[in-house]
Amino acid sequence: EVQLVESGGGVVQPGGSLRLSCTASGFSFCGTTMNWARQAPGKALEWVGSISSWTRYSDSVKGRFTISRDNAKNTLYLQMNNLEPEDTAMYYCSGAGKRGQGTRVTVSA
Repeated sequence: EVQLVESGGGVVQPGGSLRLSCTASGFSFCGTTMNWARQAPGKALEWVGSISSWTRYSDSVKGRFTISRDNAKNTLYLQMNNLEPEDTAMYYCSGAGKRGQGTRVTVSA
């Protein structure tokens, strides 16, 4: 069974940083394109970025967020720097046709 479990969310001040993790199981992680997406309160789900042998980002996070993966640990990461209030959202990882339960990020002074 495919399982994705996000962690690392929390409350951070504007300009701060957080690193989210997504631990995967039940599929071949190293060969799978993985994604991060987010959903702000009252808004639609927004793609943040993806990683395979390459990485791609949405314009809204490019230069501030970095996606990486540790295939030995079956873990996906999202390093978020210079956070803005507009980054407040539930963050989800996805891959192999599944999405995790999400982890909440709140950026507030």
